[in-house]
Amino acid sequence: MLTQRSRYALRSLLFLATAPAGSAPIPMTRIAAEANVPRKFLELILADLREAGLVLSHRGKHGGYLLARPAHLISLGDIIRTIEGPLALVPCVSRTAYRRCADCKDEAACAIRQAMARVRDETARILDGTSLADATAERLVAA
Repeated sequence: MLTQRSRYALRSLLFLATAPAGSAPIPMTRIAAEANVPRKFLELILADLREAGLVLSHRGKHGGYLLARPAHLISLGDIIRTIEGPLALVPCVSRTAYRRCADCKDEAACAIRQAMARVRDETARILDGTSLADATAERLVAA
């Protein structure tokens, strides 16, 4: 299940993705208001997203945040991995944080592992194949 932190990150970056190319940085207070995210929580989320290279921050009177790359080059998978870590539901199928399950007798024959590997693959395919630009375009069409 997606955490509230990930939902806040997604909403914030979807809002930033709607800004016209070359626009001025957007103040955190505006992002918080438009994305309906508590400001204090947003500060922490944006710091993580900045460290991951997904947003740029500018200080000063006219400071704020911008996407670090064009919206079509940032996937929902990039954002969720930054906030949550691996997409895998069990550690034995994680590509980046593999860990054998302590109670597993035979990993190669484990039906749970096989099913969760398919879930991981399909989840990654969809999230990595959906960019912020795709998501904002779909949202605009739905509105």
